[in-house]
Amino acid sequence: MKSLITFVLISLCLMPIFFVLADSRSFSIDYKNNCFQKDGKPFQYISGSIHYSRIPREYWKDRLLKMYMTGLNAIQVYVPWNFHETVQGVFSFSGDRDLEYFLNLANQTGLLVILRPGPYICAEWEMGGLPAWLLQKPNIILRSADTDYLQAASNWLAELLHRMKPWLYQNGGNIISVQVENEYGSYFACDYNYLRHLHTLFRLFLGEDIILFTTDGNTDKEMRCGTLEGLYATIDFGTETNISTAFIRQRRFEPKGPLVNSEFYTGWLDHWGEKHAYVDTDKVCKKLGEMLAMGASVNMYMFEGGTNFGYWNGADHDTRFRSVVTSYDYNAPLSEAGDPTDKLLAIRDVIRNFRDIPVGPMPPATPKFAYGFVTLQKVGNISSLLDTLSPQGPVRSQYPLMFEEIKQYYGFMLYRTTLPRNVPEPTPLISPLNGIHDRAYVSVNGVYQGIMERDTALVINVTGRQGDRLDMLVENMGRVNFGSYINDNKGLLGNLILGNDVLTDWSIYPLDIDTAVANGWLQSAHSTHSGSGMEAGDGPMIYSGTLMPKGLAWDTFVKLNGWTKGQIWVNGVNLGRYWPQRGPQQTLYVPGPFLSATQPNNITVLELERAPSHCRILFMDRPQLNNTGQKT
Repeated sequence: MKSLITFVLISLCLMPIFFVLADSRSFSIDYKNNCFQKDGKPFQYISGSIHYSRIPREYWKDRLLKMYMTGLNAIQVYVPWNFHETVQGVFSFSGDRDLEYFLNLANQTGLLVILRPGPYICAEWEMGGLPAWLLQKPNIILRSADTDYLQAASNWLAELLHRMKPWLYQNGGNIISVQVENEYGSYFACDYNYLRHLHTLFRLFLGEDIILFTTDGNTDKEMRCGTLEGLYATIDFGTETNISTAFIRQRRFEPKGPLVNSEFYTGWLDHWGEKHAYVDTDKVCKKLGEMLAMGASVNMYMFEGGTNFGYWNGADHDTRFRSVVTSYDYNAPLSEAGDPTDKLLAIRDVIRNFRDIPVGPMPPATPKFAYGFVTLQKVGNISSLLDTLSPQGPVRSQYPLMFEEIKQYYGFMLYRTTLPRNVPEPTPLISPLNGIHDRAYVSVNGVYQGIMERDTALVINVTGRQGDRLDMLVENMGRVNFGSYINDNKGLLGNLILGNDVLTDWSIYPLDIDTAVANGWLQSAHSTHSGSGMEAGDGPMIYSGTLMPKGLAWDTFVKLNGWTKGQIWVNGVNLGRYWPQRGPQQTLYVPGPFLSATQPNNITVLELERAPSHCRILFMDRPQLNNTGQKT
């Protein structure tokens, strides 16, 4: 740790100065007058949350401008650790991960920034932003003073925070405050030594002048375990909460200083199999107006949610595992596609009572286009494509290994063994310790048998002969992002039992479907594998097709009517999961920058259960997010 800190201190000394320092630039807390001060004058922020990791880089400026034109003077930004350090020790801050470019766009737009770098962020994001590679340490206690966790988190913060220091408001940038951890009072550990360590690190890298704060839910327990002397305590709550009661609770932990609601909920998240969330606009506006009239600073969560592209969605686990859908529309003032809504216009009318709204029209919605139907053809089943999807071959183990043990953190793995004896009659295949994390698609000798699912379907009956091949394609549906279950390992977490026999001698194939799709290997494999293996519609199967260019590349929404559940890619970009049978989300957002106006657009679909006979998908000009399908 000492060598790390010494290295960073030297780096900070050598860092070029990107901003002209001005003595007049200051942002602080005026405890006497219970407000923020910006450049020596009282200041109230009206902010909205936006996640750069859920929006294509090409649209960052558009979204920020719409927020500014609504009347916001600040934005709140999460930094997902696992988005920037997917592989331990390898940091990425380019392309869609170029945080400093995003901050610069916000600065140019006239928006201040409230930075929330974690290291844990929740955000309905995979594992709450913590990297899955932390779980290689089987007994690690996340979000605590556990030595392994603390070392990894310290390395990450050393990398991130020295990049952020030039962007602090006092240094000429636009970051006015920085959150330490996130809603820590909601976590079981309540480890003040951990919070003290983070506090020390943040001060070391960012200096003494920046405001460091905490955010916690509206209960005494959450505020007690999530706050620490030296970190300004703020609170979060939604439209159903009594404002006075909530701020009285904040006052018990912060007797002086500004009133702050760091997460005022304009909407809510969706889980598969539940109704699309809706928060009433009139309630949002009424509560927002009341808080602003009290002089409180407010951040609206979310102002635009965006999309859980790829495998980045999180999950909740209370009585059972519930995966978050691909859309993070959140019923927010800006839609998933960044379009102004009636809620946004109503909020702007509230804000205009408290500060001047920028002059000029609200930027319009991005153009949408209904490209129509595309017919897909079968490429092959997973078994027939193993050489392409898992070129390194299997890992062999007497007993099942978890994703993390094989360093396959996201997506899918194929577990393969053979039946130890003849089972002519339907015989239960059981996961006795609820070890299916999260769904397993089962076949015997290439014949699809059905599904085993975490918490809900732990037994399936199979038949076969001794030596028959048993395949289980296991899907990671997103790690738990909130609460006590964030140590969420994936794969087969325990033995499987067939009748009275424990299954052994596994061949485990990590599947790199994304690389195969991005490199076009599955399109080229079509002629070789088409028609092999299972018939179309039975079990996990890959399909491909082409959306022909229309001379434009506008936003669109893809609907997989009649398809069951799976993953879809456009031009190698993983749009996320679809599951229309469970709902509520029926379409996936396809941003225009993902499409080509002049070249054929490659479409790849991994259907996990059953494809429709027509094998068509539809590109529409509007989303459908609110149709709940059957719970399967």
